[in-house]
Amino acid sequence: MAEKWLIGVDLGGTTTKLAFINYYGEILHKWEIPTDNSGEGKNITINIAKAIDRKLEELDLTKDKIIGLGMGAPGPVNLATGVVYNTVNLGWKDNYPLKDLLEVETSLPVIIDNDANCAALGEMWKGAGNGAKDLVCVTLGTGVGGGVIANGDIVQGVSGAAGEIGHITSVPLGGAQCNCGKTGCLETIASATGIVRQAIEKLQLSEAGELAKLYKENGHITAKDVFDTARLGDATSLSVVSDTALHLGLALANIANTLNPEKIVLGGGVSKAGDILLKPVVGNFAKFAFPRVRESTEIDIATLENDAGVIGAAWLAKNK
Repeated sequence: MAEKWLIGVDLGGTTTKLAFINYYGEILHKWEIPTDNSGEGKNITINIAKAIDRKLEELDLTKDKIIGLGMGAPGPVNLATGVVYNTVNLGWKDNYPLKDLLEVETSLPVIIDNDANCAALGEMWKGAGNGAKDLVCVTLGTGVGGGVIANGDIVQGVSGAAGEIGHITSVPLGGAQCNCGKTGCLETIASATGIVRQAIEKLQLSEAGELAKLYKENGHITAKDVFDTARLGDATSLSVVSDTALHLGLALANIANTLNPEKIVLGGGVSKAGDILLKPVVGNFAKFAFPRVRESTEIDIATLENDAGVIGAAWLAKNK
């Protein structure tokens, strides 16, 4: 019998990544299309279906080749029904029946989960998780996302909102306003946006150093600028990295004290900072974690980068 394929889809606010993946989690073909969120996002599922049809035609294959389609979507998702909640940036109304619409458009079995959950499943299956059955994945990007895997399966929670690690309250009194409506969320500190916000606040107090020079020249800075200048010994940047690592290390220790995972995997753009962030995070984790947890939980950088979401989505299609 000819080998069957899975489709993994990672739906983002600006770009949708698609991949044909074999039963062993290896990417065979991957490509991306723009995410069209006009007209209340009505074109999103149509465009995905068309992109799949075009690629199959290009490869001279039919849909018989495909077992099913898994997708990671932003926001909380009901895994059983495939209904997506609160996806304002995609133009959809609340309680959007994504699974049903995508099944109609593609004529394939479809399963939907949260995008950070899919990234966690991808890292467990083929990435830094290396087959660990108890794993926490934290994505540090524009925001902070998370996925919790216990005994080899994703933890959903009663309303599909488990693993919202970015909204752990990191600054208990006050703190910066978060997009979720709360203040003091971990996302306001450990995301790329949060790192830049902290840096700009500190630059109001001191105009000395490499980071201040960059800010003056360009009128803006990035999280990468903060890490790059921290490596050069810039005092402001080192202070931002230290504060970020403290809050992130504390949050990870509290998560690990609750779950005792084998691995915590840090992904997303911010994780590319590498050791200058990872080392102080591990140091703070060790300070706040219960001794037995500290000894048994390993913190590592994700290895799949942008492929984690499509591979995890394919895992869903294979296993669910």
